[in-house]
Amino acid sequence: MIKSMTGYGKYVSQLPSKKITIEVKSLNSKNLDLNARIPSFYREKELEIRNIAAKSLERGKIDLSLYVELNGEETNASINDAVVRQYMKQLAGVIDSKELNNIELLKMAMRLPDTLKTEKDEIDPEEFDAILHALDRALELINTYRKDEGRALREDFEIRIANIKEYLSEVEKIDPERMAGVKERLLKNVSDLKADVDENRFEQELTYYLEKYDITEEKVRLANHLDYFTKVLNSGESNGKKLGFIGQEMGREINTIGSKSNYAPMQQVVVRMKDELEKIKEQLLNVL
Repeated sequence: MIKSMTGYGKYVSQLPSKKITIEVKSLNSKNLDLNARIPSFYREKELEIRNIAAKSLERGKIDLSLYVELNGEETNASINDAVVRQYMKQLAGVIDSKELNNIELLKMAMRLPDTLKTEKDEIDPEEFDAILHALDRALELINTYRKDEGRALREDFEIRIANIKEYLSEVEKIDPERMAGVKERLLKNVSDLKADVDENRFEQELTYYLEKYDITEEKVRLANHLDYFTKVLNSGESNGKKLGFIGQEMGREINTIGSKSNYAPMQQVVVRMKDELEKIKEQLLNVL
């Protein structure tokens, strides 16, 4: 089953003193492009988090965000009392203390560097387990989203492939009429010359000329490509790159049929085939 590269997943885990939120968004990309926003306190675990996300999502432009909100019952930050008092003393010497009270001086001092000190603690294993659980759930949600999008893409591909097959059938119906017209046109041109012609040599040249306009091989190959596309589409894997390569091969055969046709009704059908194929190629950019 194919999956889209577009997706979104979010999970919130509530701990006694913290709320942990994991948010994952993805868009299409040729390769894996993972951008992680993680608080500095958890930087030592970033590689592990990135590896888990990369293994689950495989490919795409990924934005992964980890948010940790404290509920106020505990904090690693405290006011650096000595620094704040020194700042207030210096500010009082610069500014007339009659104009500002201690509250105003405190507000000004707290905006200056080093007024808060943070005690670096080890990451709590239980807390990190909660983060990993939230990550797993967010990844499950985004993959479910991708599968749902993939089903919609598959339905669209099936419609487009069926349309191209129908147009190929029209080409096969038109082909005998086209070849008869080409042969008739050549014969008429030769007769208009009013010159003696070696019949054997003329038949050889005519056969050679008609072979240049023959599209039997292209029709067979295009039919095989269409069947193979459907086979890969219905396989258990999502392989957007392989489907893209098959689409390129279909395009080559359709273009060759168009260049060889030299017949307006067939060229009109080829244009419709190209239009369907372009719509397939646009959607393939979003397939995992």
